[in-house]
Amino acid sequence: MLSLSQIESDLVLAMKAKDSLAVNTLRGLKTRIQNEQIAKTKPELSEEEIFALLASEVKRRKEAAESFTKGSRPEQAKAELAEAEILQKYLPVQMSEAEVIAYVDKFLSENSFTAADFGKAMGQLKAKLGRQADGGLLSKLLKEKLK
Repeated sequence: MLSLSQIESDLVLAMKAKDSLAVNTLRGLKTRIQNEQIAKTKPELSEEEIFALLASEVKRRKEAAESFTKGSRPEQAKAELAEAEILQKYLPVQMSEAEVIAYVDKFLSENSFTAADFGKAMGQLKAKLGRQADGGLLSKLLKEKLK
């Protein structure tokens, strides 16, 4: 089970190992979790809420890396991707793109969705797959296949 205390213990290990990238990344994550606890007036976030924050942080870093790449700043993009990789370790293992494609094809063959049913189909897919598949990839595949 993932919790703030596990992240804090990993932060201590990173400090002892003098891994400045991991220290800075985990400190930022710890702060984000604490801020969310304060905002929600909860003493502790659930594992699902922490996973949602983690996914958000990974997505933010990947988008930043993309922007830095487009802006001809590869060193910044590399740093953002390294941080995303550190955070990714805390998320459940994701399905590969091929597995997601196969699952979406099977799902659509069992149901009769049209392009107008995109929201309904997306909701059902996300409910079945949870955090095993990237939402952006699901959305892209579903849009392509429901045309």
